[in-house]
Order: sequence, then structure tokens, then C-alpha cells
Amino acid sequence: MTIRDEDSTRVSVRRREPAVKSGQGIKVQKTVTINRPLAEVYSFWLNLENLTGFMKHLNSVRTVEGNISHWVVKLDGITVEWDAETIESRPNELISWRSLPAAEVDNAGSVWFKPAMGNRGTVVKVALKYAPPGGKSASKVAKVFGKDAKSVIEDDMYRLKSLLETGEIPTTEGQPQGNHSK
Repeated sequence: MTIRDEDSTRVSVRRREPAVKSGQGIKVQKTVTINRPLAEVYSFWLNLENLTGFMKHLNSVRTVEGNISHWVVKLDGITVEWDAETIESRPNELISWRSLPAAEVDNAGSVWFKPAMGNRGTVVKVALKYAPPGGKSASKVAKVFGKDAKSVIEDDMYRLKSLLETGEIPTTEGQPQGNHSK
């Protein structure tokens, strides 16, 4: 069931079970301050297709209809897909989502936006909870190889900061490797 307020800015969807049950899954949080106006940062994030510009492993995301979106993530040759629903959206404050039943990766999360102190831009806080395929043991194996969600989210947030503040994401890809002294 979808409920919208009079100006259609809040979206709430009721479902029988949470995307990731209490006591299960892995929780990740990251906060970054971006030197851009709050409304600009919120609007950028609200357009889900913009997320592929800074989320390195996000291959595509598109709105299917209304508050439902389809996500495709590629990591080390593995493709994972799921549908998600936006469950709450408060302009210039909050966006929350959760995966739909039968998702390959059950997940839920929120992004909060608030003005930074001293007119220094916008504080963006991402909180994500997910149940990896294979459970927590698969997550531990991924962490050994440097692919844990905390590192991925942290890298993505710094790319977002760079993109919104400078218009580009710094990279060393394609640069020649220096000589090593012997």
C-alpha cells in the first residue's frame, strides 16, 4: 500500500516483513561533508540515475515505476540485481529505501541531509544494512580481499564529494607507473 501526503513528497510503503530482519545482516554508516548547498546535494541524490556516476560498482539503476527502482551491481565479474522501493522521502532531509522480496541481496538504508555548521555545505550520512548472498561468512571472505561494504561506501562517498565539489572524480587510472629504484 502506498501512502502520499498532499504535496506527494513523502512516500511510505507498508510490507509484511522488513528487507533485512533485526539481528541479521551487516550495517554500514558513513558521513561526509560536501561543500555544496543542501538542496543541490539532495536533488542530485534523488535522481537515482546519478548514483552510477560515483558508485563504482553500480552498473545501473533505473526507476521502474513510481517509487520502485531496479538496481544492477557488478563486482569482480559477478552481477547482482534487485528491485527496491523508496519508503520515505522528505525534501532536503531524508531518502529511505528497502529491497523488495526475492531480492538477490536483501538491503535497506537511508541517506540524511543537513546543513553543515558555519555555512560549509551539506552533511550527508548514509546508513545501509544488507544481508550478503552466502550470509556473514561470505562477507568475511570478501573483507579479506578488500571488498567489504564499509570500504566501498567510504570510497563512493569520497567520489560523490569530489564530483559535486569539483565536477570530476580524481583517478590514477591510465597514468604511467613510475620506475622503482633498486
